[in-house]
Amino acid sequence: MYKHFNSMAKIYSKKALASKNLKPKKEVVSFLLSYSQALTVVKIDDKNFDIIAN
Repeated sequence: MYKHFNSMAKIYSKKALASKNLKPKKEVVSFLLSYSQALTVVKIDDKNFDIIAN
């Protein structure tokens, strides 16, 4: 089990996999910012409730 985890960590931690040329559209950035501003997370006991204010 741990052997499998270590090999996956090596695969996903390689710098060559990360793209440095990310250029998101303005619409995508605007949508994500609006979504994050409308999102509220309420924690009650051991549960989290995600609430989106429209």
